[in-house]
Amino acid sequence: MFPFTLEKATSTQAAIAAGAEGARYIAGGTTLVDLMRDEVERPERLVDINKLPLGGIRVDGEEIVIGALARMAEVAADENVQRLQPLIAESLIEGASPQLRNMASMGGNLLQRVRCPYFRMLDAACNKRAPSSGCSAIEGRNAGHAILGTSKACAATHPSDVAVALVALDATMRVQGPRGERSFPVEDLFRLPADTPHLEHTLLPGELIVEIRVPGGAHTRRARYLKVRDRASYEFALVSAAAALSIMDGVVREARIAAGGVGTRPWRLRACEAALAGRKLSRAAFEEAARLATEGARPLHHNGFKVELLPRTIVRALEMAGEVA
Repeated sequence: MFPFTLEKATSTQAAIAAGAEGARYIAGGTTLVDLMRDEVERPERLVDINKLPLGGIRVDGEEIVIGALARMAEVAADENVQRLQPLIAESLIEGASPQLRNMASMGGNLLQRVRCPYFRMLDAACNKRAPSSGCSAIEGRNAGHAILGTSKACAATHPSDVAVALVALDATMRVQGPRGERSFPVEDLFRLPADTPHLEHTLLPGELIVEIRVPGGAHTRRARYLKVRDRASYEFALVSAAAALSIMDGVVREARIAAGGVGTRPWRLRACEAALAGRKLSRAAFEEAARLATEGARPLHHNGFKVELLPRTIVRALEMAGEVA
């Protein structure tokens, strides 16, 4: 391990000031510490933010408000989350082992780095780790990589499961930074790789995630998360789907669908949603809508199976959501 300094933030403003000077925030550290051990990341200064008043879970009208420092396990077990936003609870449970859920914070989960093996190989070309060095995944082993939102510079998938659910649910986030406070959709946190894959999110220097807000609605009662992976636990998604339906008299009034494991960021499937609106609840309607999910897909040599697996996963997730009373 290389030398670095570690300090504890005594206030949110102190943390923001340190972040503006180039310090890295650390809470659960479930990703950052691993990357530091492998020397993939070499921050010189870490700021422990665990003592800041940014935790907790509460109900505000029809919204669930989740503090950025709330642990994944805490959120998944919360009665209000399970009652009002079961999709979030399910995606968190599917997202990590119990040990990791106990450590990892919600804000940190959204900002975790990609799980591309070439990103972690110091002797491999990776534009995320070393800009303009190339992308070994494009011509290498790429079965776990993205088919949507890719570029010639990067095809790594975003690894978060709960981010997929939050994007489907139109969640927003509030951040504080040197320039003050702002709020924006969680979906807008994530950048497409384009020619700058090392720029993964839209936070400004020193900005700190404060809370996540998830609006309510009829669709939240019929919502499920389905994750397809190589093994039953402790594995990242090959394909996942978050589906939420508002149904009246057997007709889909509104659909929310997002996918994981296939995009360079959590992938909202608005064309699929629009195709379901006003349709009678049926497998045929689900299949017709799900076929739109792969528009614009660019499979690589080893991940072409995702073009077929993604629509199938969406159909099953919609069926599961439609079965929930």
